[in-house]
Amino acid sequence: MTTQPAIFDRKRFRTNRARALKRSTTGADFLLHAVAEDLGDRLSLVNRHFETAVDLGGHTTHVMSAIETSGKASRILRGDLFSAAPHITRPDFVLDDEMLPFGDGTVDLIVSALNLQFVNDLPGTLVQIRRALRPDGLFLATLPGAGTLNELRDSLTRAELDVRGGAAARVSPFADTRDLGSLLQRAGLALPVTDMDQLTVRYDSLFALLADLRAMGATGVLLDQGRTSLTREILMRAAEIYSIDYSDPDGRIRATFSMVTLSGWAPHESQQKPLKPGSAKTRLADALGTAEVPINERKR
Repeated sequence: MTTQPAIFDRKRFRTNRARALKRSTTGADFLLHAVAEDLGDRLSLVNRHFETAVDLGGHTTHVMSAIETSGKASRILRGDLFSAAPHITRPDFVLDDEMLPFGDGTVDLIVSALNLQFVNDLPGTLVQIRRALRPDGLFLATLPGAGTLNELRDSLTRAELDVRGGAAARVSPFADTRDLGSLLQRAGLALPVTDMDQLTVRYDSLFALLADLRAMGATGVLLDQGRTSLTREILMRAAEIYSIDYSDPDGRIRATFSMVTLSGWAPHESQQKPLKPGSAKTRLADALGTAEVPINERKR
């Protein structure tokens, strides 16, 4: 049995989230709001009704409201991550998304928005989600994928190299769609699907972007980056690089968020299954309306 290496400082992440909740910066939840709306739209297209649904780790009611609006669940439970948000209705439970509190086969739908990217053992969490779902239950989630904040990553790295002669990782690593699809399969989820939508957000400066990320509780969570802090000189140099290489004609800078949406089902006998190799009853040439030419004849 292998153990996933720890990348994120979960204790610091917990502290950052709690601090962000107390400050409650207006508008800092714009990404979560957009993702929740998209998840609700996707859920509304599912030809299935779920008895018990779980909003996994949302500090707002955006995901819960999206599930409710879809009309696809009879009962919706909201679980806040680490601590309850002080300014909204108390959640049904508080959880750690690395150690889920659900029994095997106890829920029908689990929806997660912008939480799982900070899990150290994502394969293990997906296995827990799979076990918690009843047969033919659905897991639906969105998390940042590869390419997210690439402008910030590049600017900070180059600035630190210029000032210190070396650079530490400052932006979290993000998985691509293919890797995430493979993780769904490894977890035992059937009919796995992944797709990506790219969102570009514009800011007045690098410091405005960092303020939003801090308000989301999404900064300073990497284990290695706590050893050396970013100085004012490095940040000013990073802001200069960012404004030169990643700005629009009006002077505002761009920040890319590549949102990967995952879906997978707990296995059930009613689900479609791939046909066995060689069991097809219709030739591909007939379907395409073309003549079938043997390979040896093509070479001639």
